[in-house]
Parts: sequence; structure tokens; C-alpha cells
Amino acid sequence: MNVENFSKKLKGLRKNNIKLNKSNYMSLKNMKEFNVIDLFAGCGGLSHGLIQAGFKIVAANEICKDAAKTYSINHIDTKMIVEDIVNIKPEDFLLRCNLSKKDIDFVVGGPPCQGFSMANRQRLINDPRNNLYKYFVDFVKVTNPKIFIMENVKGILHKANEIIKDFEDIGYKVNFKIINSKNYGIPQNRERVFFIGSNLRDSEKKINKIFNLIESKKKNTIIHLSDALWGLRKLKALPKKNKTSFESNEYGFFSDKIIFKAKIPDYILKINSGIPKEVFNHKARYNNPRDIMIFNKLPQGGDSSHPSISDIMPYKSRNHIFKDKYYKLKSNDVSKTITSHMKFDCNMYIHPFEDRGLTPREAARIQSFPDNYKFEGSYTKWYSQIGNAVPPMVAKIIGECVLEVLNEE
Repeated sequence: MNVENFSKKLKGLRKNNIKLNKSNYMSLKNMKEFNVIDLFAGCGGLSHGLIQAGFKIVAANEICKDAAKTYSINHIDTKMIVEDIVNIKPEDFLLRCNLSKKDIDFVVGGPPCQGFSMANRQRLINDPRNNLYKYFVDFVKVTNPKIFIMENVKGILHKANEIIKDFEDIGYKVNFKIINSKNYGIPQNRERVFFIGSNLRDSEKKINKIFNLIESKKKNTIIHLSDALWGLRKLKALPKKNKTSFESNEYGFFSDKIIFKAKIPDYILKINSGIPKEVFNHKARYNNPRDIMIFNKLPQGGDSSHPSISDIMPYKSRNHIFKDKYYKLKSNDVSKTITSHMKFDCNMYIHPFEDRGLTPREAARIQSFPDNYKFEGSYTKWYSQIGNAVPPMVAKIIGECVLEVLNEE
């Protein structure tokens, strides 16, 4: 590790209030540095967690301009290529990033998952998005990293054998695991599949060790939604359509301060690496009067079929189909999965105490993003970026397990 990078990591320890002693000083000094490429990077949830774990993200790719802007403003040291990966040859990508194959140790990414999503009622077997992972395979083949991680929804498992064979054909041993965020200190029931592959000596043993380490980091208790909502300004639903740029004490601000009250939950301290000072993207969205009335009448845990809203429920004849069209989250439980669908409405994510849907910041907190992580672009794009992201805390835990195995080499 060179002097500049050693200094950065040393500052990181101090910033996170980690006491510096001879043991962790020597551990830091002797730690190898591993370079990562993040493909289909989105707004940077996976990258952010890996950076916290100790990796260096040297390059990233994302097709969505808003997500790429969010990524870049939060990770200024990473070279971002904003382009459709279908049109990029891996060799050209490396050249544009001033990198060579030997510079890359680790490739990660989450190919778009809408074609596999169980929530997509119109899934198509031949959806072209189902094969975007093959471009990830091509990058792994050309860059030849020691290890790779590919994340996706559970629906991809029907192609698991094909995916594993594609990676085995280029010299990698591969295994996968379904990881639920709620088991790792995140207030969200979120199951995702993580494929991990390696071409190192005894790669099968190394992959199994990584998964065993991940398993060992499971928590015995869950974090409640109320912890994630702590300290944010109380808001009302925006009363007018297409006024998302409007800001006020009632409806929220792009940049705001934390409202300190009582003890700060450990979860908030953890995702912020200390006491948060500024919070971004906490702004309420528009809801019509009928929806606000439904939000008010529903008890926590109540959905579209609840008798309290039977007189005003607009989908009475289709309650069996749209049971979750409305759902009020429970403060003493984990949230349901945060998804990109929130860009359309947040009726399935009703705030447990306030008559409105969750704000982008509340969704980001549930995803374990720090409060100073800015989401750029239009208001609804904030939701889609957050919903598509890998929770940084999950990425950090996985990264730490990968790093332990890589440092044994």
C-alpha cells in the first residue's frame, strides 16, 4: 500500500472513531489494496459498502444519467462511464479508464432485474434484460479478476445453472446464496441472490469460506422501522401535483437538519459512521385527498382489504388482486422490500405515523444509505435509484468477508 492510500485509510479509521493501537495500525499498514470495477453501478449502493469495507473502486459503468450523476457526486474518485454496457467492449472500457487487466482484482455488479422480478406480473421469458448478465460475464472474462460478485433478484434462480456454466466456461468456480437484509441489521425484508465466483487456487474452498463468514455475521435481533425514521422532520403530503421543487417546513427540503430528540438509535449512528449533521432528499410527494383519508384510517399493518377503508376503497371488486395496493408499514417491525416501484406511488409504503407515503430519504435510510448521500435527478428518479440499489450495509458485510479471504493470498 502506498503512502497516500495508507494515509487515507488512517484518516478513515479516525473519522469512524476507531481507536488506533499498535495492532490495527500494523494490520492497516500490511493490508493489501484491491481494485474494483462496478458494472450496472446504479446510484452506488454496492460501491459505497465496498469502500467502507476497504476496497478501492477504480471504475464504474451506468446507463442512467441521473443514477450516474448520483454515483459520481458521492464518489468523486471513481471514473464513471455513462453508457449502455451493450455498446462497450471491455478492452475499450479499460482503455478509457486508463486501466489494464492486471489492475483489476474484483468485479461486481447487479444487472437490471426487472425481467426476473417476481413483482413483475408481465414477466416475459424472452425479456432482453434477462441476458444482460452475459455482458457482465464478458467483462469478467477480459479483466480476469481474482473474484467477482453478481447480485440479482430471486427470480434469476431459474437461470442459475446457465449462469454458473457461463462462468465455469471462462475458468471460474461459482456458488450463490440468498441473503435477506433483515438478518444483517437492516430494517427491511429484502431477499437478493449473490453469485460469488473465483479463479484463485482452491477457489471452491475460498467461496465457501466467504459464504460461511457472511452467515456468521447474522444478527439475533431485527432492527425496527422506527429506528430508521428517527430524527427526520414531520411532513405532510404535498397538496398539489407537479410541485416537487417546492420546499417548506411542512413538505420538506432537499437539504435539511436532523431534529435531535432522545437517544440516537444505534442504527442511525452505524449508517452515518457517527452523529448525522445534514440530511438530503427528505421531501414529501403529492397525494390526493382520498388517498390521504385512506392513509389516516388504515391501522399499521393494514392493507387494501382492511374493513376500515371498505367505504372508500377504489378497488373493491379487485381487492383479491390488489391486496397490497395500500399498505401501512408497522413501526415495530421491518419494512417491506424497498423497490423502484416507489417512483409511481408510495401507497404500498404508507408512513406508520404520518398520513403520507415514505419520502426518498426514509426509503434510503431503510436501505442503509447515510444521510449525507445525495440523490440527483428528478424527484421520482430518487425513488428508482434507491429501490434498485444494494443496501450499503449488506455490501460492506459481504466486502469484509471477501477482503478477509483475499488477504490470505
